[in-house]
Amino acid sequence: MADPTVYADRYEIVREIARGGMANVYLADDRKLDRPVALKVLPAELSRDPNFVERFRLEAQAAASLNDPTIVAVYDWGQEQDTSFIVMEYVEGRTLRDAMGNGPIEAVQAAQIGADIAKALSAAHRAGVVHRDIKPGNVLITPSGEVKVADFGIARANGTGDGLTRTGAVMGTATYFSPEQAQGLAVDARSDLYSLGVVLYEMVTGAVPFVGDSAVSVAYLHVREPVPAPSEHQPDIPPALEAIILTCLQKEPAARYQSADDLRADLLRFSRGQTPIGGPVTAAVASADATAAMAKTSIAATVLPTDRAPNRKSKGPVVLVVSLLVVLMAVIVLLLIQVFRTDRSSTRTVAVRDVVGLQESRARALLVGQGFKVKIKPEVTTQAPGTVVDQNPQDGVLARVGSTVTLSVSAGAQKVKIPKVAGEKADDAERRLSALELIVNRQPQPSDTVPEGIVIGTLPAAGDRVDPNSTVVLVISSGHAPVPIPEVAGLDEIAATSKLTAAGFKVSRTLEPSTTVPEGNVIRTQPGAGTVAAKDTTVVIIVSSGPKQATVPDVVGQSQSAATAALKGAGFVVTVETVTSPGSIGKVISQNPGGNSKANVGSTVTITVGVAPPTTTTVSTPPAT
Repeated sequence: MADPTVYADRYEIVREIARGGMANVYLADDRKLDRPVALKVLPAELSRDPNFVERFRLEAQAAASLNDPTIVAVYDWGQEQDTSFIVMEYVEGRTLRDAMGNGPIEAVQAAQIGADIAKALSAAHRAGVVHRDIKPGNVLITPSGEVKVADFGIARANGTGDGLTRTGAVMGTATYFSPEQAQGLAVDARSDLYSLGVVLYEMVTGAVPFVGDSAVSVAYLHVREPVPAPSEHQPDIPPALEAIILTCLQKEPAARYQSADDLRADLLRFSRGQTPIGGPVTAAVASADATAAMAKTSIAATVLPTDRAPNRKSKGPVVLVVSLLVVLMAVIVLLLIQVFRTDRSSTRTVAVRDVVGLQESRARALLVGQGFKVKIKPEVTTQAPGTVVDQNPQDGVLARVGSTVTLSVSAGAQKVKIPKVAGEKADDAERRLSALELIVNRQPQPSDTVPEGIVIGTLPAAGDRVDPNSTVVLVISSGHAPVPIPEVAGLDEIAATSKLTAAGFKVSRTLEPSTTVPEGNVIRTQPGAGTVAAKDTTVVIIVSSGPKQATVPDVVGQSQSAATAALKGAGFVVTVETVTSPGSIGKVISQNPGGNSKANVGSTVTITVGVAPPTTTTVSTPPAT
């Protein structure tokens, strides 16, 4: 059996729990404390990117600073085996996304879940941490119904810089963006409450407020388009809960709940059958209910005197008058209740409030609080943008609860129509937008279909009208998303080319001599293996041509010294052998390999050089005497 994968010599992986775009999560056994933990591991290819590693570190740091039972606890963090990991509390159960798989959640249960999420956010906000990615996938629910919020991967502390967010860039999940987050502006605790409002909306309707073809289009809808009332999807949603949700989803942060505690208090009031009072919309609901309560009290006070024993001799006419007055008061009170009650019955009517002169968000909140649907009709006027200039029905008109009130809202003075620049070069598109007195903010975005440097689109979208000097985000293709170059050293040329092409790269080839890599095999690549590069980048494979060869000089007949110099100059090693040759003393008689042949540079060439025969000494014998 293979050895188990263990991190920090302590956390042994048991099985995979989830796989995501940034990290994989495993169930692991903490050998030291003998308990199950969740191990979040950054893939090795992302660990080479310092931005991902920093984001991972910040997630651990942000979550570890929080201590609340509604927040998934972080125990440890480290780096090992060319990657980074976070050790977290293991939560048995399922995500809120899974819980919503069977359709909308009942209103009271949704409010209770939302209240628990708000409790987690309150703890984070008190610690100065904004989550910035509240969504159903980051909310866990245990079998006993406990709610825990996870994944502070893009959280940051209030008032601190954010090394992961570049100018004009946004982070998070577009479906749950707040308008300020979608525009890349500064966010605070109220941005999390907007995202929680989207989650509540989805829980009770089974749908999200805005759906688009891309993240950019969804972000635009959050910024510019009014939120459809939840009752348009589910007509039986309680008006009080709808008012809470719409308060969370106000475009302007100042019009939302100002703290997670305020939102939680209203959700708990609703779940207990009490009147929410925390926000602008819910205050309107409370006002109507209070009016009805006062009317009921008036009935009780009026009827009370009839319980006294009448004087039949002298007070008969008085009793008749009092009885008539009681009936009259009851009719009046019932009419008041009919006017101010804000339920969804199609037979009820309410006196429409005067909202002319108010800002769109405030006017919408008041009317929704009365039980109306709201339709916005933009008009070019000299009044400030967002101001209600007219309404239909008018102030005081009795209208059926659930009917639509149309608001004419000022779109400001002369607007600039954003031209279609998708498909143009970035510089050309910026010049066109700048000529229209618009401020351009470039935002790169990887694309597998739009060439690098070409405009993908704009935010706001082409055709929209905006004020002069408004900022327009120009989304520009940065080309294919970068991927690491695979290792192909040692493979033959065909196999290496196939592997690089499959990874999305173009391939070119160059030869290089090698005494260690067989001819036809890859020595290395340029850029090197593991380097992160965009798809369609050309990768050069350096292929071995085998050992380098050279032509052996023909040195037969040359002197030994001249021959040696010529051969060494051509890159060869020279050895000398001698043979007796009186006619070729000091000259090369033969060589091996022969002249003009090919041989590996650095190999040995043997030359045979002639030498004189050995000298014979004659000894003379003196004559005998």
